[in-house]
Amino acid sequence: MKALGLVVAGGAGVLLLAGIARSQAPTAGTTAAATPMEHTALAPSDIKWGDPPPVFNKGAKFAVLVGDPSKPGGYYAVRLKMPSGYKVMPHWHPTDENVTVISGSFAVGMGDKLDPKTKPLPAGSFFSMPAKMHHFSFAKGETIVEVSGVGPFALTYIDPKDDPSKQAAAK
Repeated sequence: MKALGLVVAGGAGVLLLAGIARSQAPTAGTTAAATPMEHTALAPSDIKWGDPPPVFNKGAKFAVLVGDPSKPGGYYAVRLKMPSGYKVMPHWHPTDENVTVISGSFAVGMGDKLDPKTKPLPAGSFFSMPAKMHHFSFAKGETIVEVSGVGPFALTYIDPKDDPSKQAAAK
């Protein structure tokens, strides 16, 4: 297995995640023969948690389950484990985002300002957002979410001052 690598593109706070290249789902116009799927089965104890990419605030843990989030057109699934009160300030993604709340509760709201009154979704909840939708999120209690989509995964903060990778670079 390859280790999780990171590539940060400057300017707008865009982060591409390079993960474990294990399988790729066929996209429209391709066939399964051109991109074979590989069987993947992970028990909770098999998930390899590490520090999140620098575009996320410290305190969370991150795991790539399948795919390579940095590759255009490839399916990926990642998990983010967050402590209570963990926030992802208003941002957007260039691709659609699908999120399942695995445990805990997770608030997600639309817009350019974080609203602490946003009602959290309980474990088992699912939400999907189209590309470029401005949104924010935060954990109520220790929370794990699974994010999946078709790469590349990237995150751009509405306010560049909210980008933790820029804060670390300024020190």
